[in-house]
This record gives sequence, structure tokens and C-alpha cells, in this order.
Amino acid sequence: MSTDLFIGTSDLYDQHGETLESCDLPLRQYGGHTQFRGPITTFRAHEDNLGLKDIVAQQGHGGVIVVDTNGSTRVAMLGDRMAATAQANGWAGIIINGAVRDVAALRELPIGIKALGSNPRRSRKDGLGERDVILTFGGATFTPGAVLVSDEDGVVVLSA
Repeated sequence: MSTDLFIGTSDLYDQHGETLESCDLPLRQYGGHTQFRGPITTFRAHEDNLGLKDIVAQQGHGGVIVVDTNGSTRVAMLGDRMAATAQANGWAGIIINGAVRDVAALRELPIGIKALGSNPRRSRKDGLGERDVILTFGGATFTPGAVLVSDEDGVVVLSA
């Protein structure tokens, strides 16, 4: 993504003020791209990433996947192979209210990835979870189809 065309989260907040959803979680950068934006696809599951694996295998068309685990960092919802699949399928980024693994490899991938932390423990693969639901965490609401913008300053959501 060209940084000269990228309008950052701080500038967007200055333009939109409190009408802009701003996530206040201390999300850390894990992917090779620190700036990304795109329409949101959501997924909610507690420590089960089989549904997320299905999503990253689909064409992303520059979108951003937002995953809510209710903040659980006990298991990783995303590792290097799933992230590489997401990048190859055109996803711009992934935001996880939870954990990732394979941190060194994630840093080398040309995709945006933010999460609360890391954990080497694998998630379950029971196929539990919900896709395309409205998620709320970190004081922000993530609505499928709304545009998410992420950079070094944070994560904001423009209304759908």
C-alpha cells in the first residue's frame, strides 16, 4: 500500500471526531505491513480457529478480517501458514482480539496483523464460531462492510 495515499488514523480522527469508532485495546503490530485498510469481515469464536481458516482461504479483495475471542490469549488464533494464505488471497489485514503465534515469520509477511499478544499453543478445530456478526471490543464496534483503518497509532472504523 502506498503511504502517500494512506490517510492515517490520527488524521481521520481529527476529521470525524467522536463519530469515528476508535479501538482502545493495546493491540501490537505483528505483520509486515503496519498500515492497512479495507472493508470488514468479522469472526467470533472462543479458542477455535477452524472458521477463521475457512475465511482466509477465500478471496479477500483488500478486506480486513476482525476476530473476537473475548480477549483470550490462552491459544493462538492465527499462525504463519494461515496468515500467508490470507495474504496470498488478497486480504489487507487481520485484527485479533486474542493471540497469534509464529511471530518472527508473521513479521516477514506483507500483510497487516494486529493482536493482543502471542502464545505458541494451538487453538481447537471444532468448527465453532460465527461469521459476519457485529463485534464490539475495545470501545469500538466492528460492523461487516464498514471500513477499518489501522496504522501505528491505532485502529479506527468508518461507518458502513
